[in-house]
Amino acid sequence: MSALYRTIRHDAGSDDVAIEEPLEIRVDGRPLAVTMRTPGHDEELALGFLYGEGLIDRVHDAGLTEDLATNTIEVAGPLLREIGARRFYTTSSCGVCGKGALEEVAVYSAALPAGPTLARALIARLPERLSQPAFQRTGGVHATGLFDDRGELLLSREDVGRHNAMDKVIGRALIDGSLPLHDLVLCVSGRLSFELVQKAAVAGAPILVGVGAPSSLAIELAEDRGLTLCGFARGTSVNVYTHAQRVLGAVAG
Repeated sequence: MSALYRTIRHDAGSDDVAIEEPLEIRVDGRPLAVTMRTPGHDEELALGFLYGEGLIDRVHDAGLTEDLATNTIEVAGPLLREIGARRFYTTSSCGVCGKGALEEVAVYSAALPAGPTLARALIARLPERLSQPAFQRTGGVHATGLFDDRGELLLSREDVGRHNAMDKVIGRALIDGSLPLHDLVLCVSGRLSFELVQKAAVAGAPILVGVGAPSSLAIELAEDRGLTLCGFARGTSVNVYTHAQRVLGAVAG
């Protein structure tokens, strides 16, 4: 059995089904967040989540708790800011469900650099280059990939939650010392939501590409943060919604 899926029988036979389980993230023994995720790369997920929330800016020790609690990751503090008694709860489809107030949704991110310039045709083909073995078996997970300016896949992760897949990629990049992602491109297998744009901007990625549609708030945030947002990337076509200067062949709106 894969760590990403298990075989489940049903009335017409059997399917490989993506695993979804809760993960509790603790900081110095205090529960901070619970997210519904696909098990695997949990340390990356925890670090990527904390980085995207502006709570850490460097690698922290992360691993199993002393009591070896199931589905729990312990991260060493301190955090960059005090969050009081508030806890985050995120489902596999929502990355900001635990926010206590609208003004807390936006996380600070530094200005993005000019970054790479890619041909429109190359950007349109990036989703085809994503590594998605679990999706091919289950049809039930999302993927995030990190690409260089030649369209070469450097890193990919899959998860039932689109924001978890990105957190795992960003967490891995943090561990590897690759942040900020100023010369790289992030690509996701689904729609482009506000939280994905925010995570990409905080990680310093100048370009975010998605197979699906962006939301209105995702477009507004990308425009504000100077991020090139590309949606409906399929085959030979892609829509460029913001900061088209990084896309050769795009027409600035």
